Amino acid sequence: MKLLSYWHDTAGAFKGGATAPLEGHYDVAIIGGGFTGLGAARQLAKAGARVVLLEAETIGWGASGRNGGHLNNGLAHSYLAAKAELGKERAIALYKALDDSIDTLEALIAEEGIDCNFRRAGKLKLASKPEHMAGIARNFEALHAECDPDTALLSAADLKSEVGSPFHGAMLSKKSAMMHMGRYVVGLAEAAARHGAMIFEKCPVTAVDAKGPVKRIATAKGSITAREVIMATGAYTSSNFSYFRRRIIAVGSFLIATRPLTPDEVAATMPGNRTCVNSMNIGNYFRLAPDNRLLFGGRARFSATSDHRSDAKGGEILKASLARIFPQLAKVEIDYCWGGLVDMTKDRYPRAGYQDGLWYAMGYSGHGAQLSTHMGMILADTILGRPDRNPLKGLDWPAVPGHFGKPWFLPLVGLYYQFLDRIK
Repeated sequence: MKLLSYWHDTAGAFKGGATAPLEGHYDVAIIGGGFTGLGAARQLAKAGARVVLLEAETIGWGASGRNGGHLNNGLAHSYLAAKAELGKERAIALYKALDDSIDTLEALIAEEGIDCNFRRAGKLKLASKPEHMAGIARNFEALHAECDPDTALLSAADLKSEVGSPFHGAMLSKKSAMMHMGRYVVGLAEAAARHGAMIFEKCPVTAVDAKGPVKRIATAKGSITAREVIMATGAYTSSNFSYFRRRIIAVGSFLIATRPLTPDEVAATMPGNRTCVNSMNIGNYFRLAPDNRLLFGGRARFSATSDHRSDAKGGEILKASLARIFPQLAKVEIDYCWGGLVDMTKDRYPRAGYQDGLWYAMGYSGHGAQLSTHMGMILADTILGRPDRNPLKGLDWPAVPGHFGKPWFLPLVGLYYQFLDRIK
């Protein structure tokens, strides 16, 4: 078993990194080489802006290369909860932004010719308990009527042709998609570089002075200036950016990938070949990879650490969950086990805007794979003077009380959700 992201291991290396010295002045400097930063870099470079992207590790090293490969429309919340918290107009706008983000990905992939197995698969929100189905049905009725007619309610009998495990019904979101995240992030980086963006890997930013019209950025490879700076660091935001660190809760998310399943095993496990998530508070999500491995993930441990030891512990928990949901795969070999950090906000709504001289988009709360490229492009368009399409504009973002970067409270949160899963 490899303690390595399946996406990283099965994608080609990015070969378009800058080799020139890091120096001079740029129109826009972007900090972070994941989907948000690369989406912004490509959009800006296409418009003729002088762009530099600074990545502390390698392209796609963070959440963009460590996720479950789901491109699901819909929010982290139920539509009813979002409407109650934000109002109907904002809830619909955010929901539509997720729809638009998948359209953006589909168009970008086609335009740039990125070979990443993009496919509109549809997503199933599976009811793990009978009582959960009533809540899913209530949410479906409001969502289908007010926001997304491309949804359907499936019974337990309907699911027999979808998933080889007993659930009590599901909501199907038909617009949702999937792709190979590693091949996409490399293709997106190559597209940004091809359009003229300068991309520097292994180039951590050590300081930013964002006061005044000229921003000064210090890195491990030298210093530069820029007219604008975009923060696209999410859960991997370093301690020198305290405003964002106090508002982002970094939470570990863990995944395993089986060996490639046989056609009979696929038919018995995931005949519908969709993205799936169950309805537990500490839930699991799963899908088939392009080579028919089952990718199975979840919040196996409430930890802000992602290293080989932590990932291996999470993998053991996930193997037990996999065996409970799919007992037919209890003894299947696990080829990959990996983890990464998810940038959560307290209310699980993402944030994007301008603060203290810095543009930013982050806090995707588990829905960044689909939304982040789109939000990077929206920030780029705003900087370019185009109409501001930011669906999160004006959404208040208070700091998390008592949180200064290290989420000491995560184990308590985990215990609380374990309790809820036992009683509900």
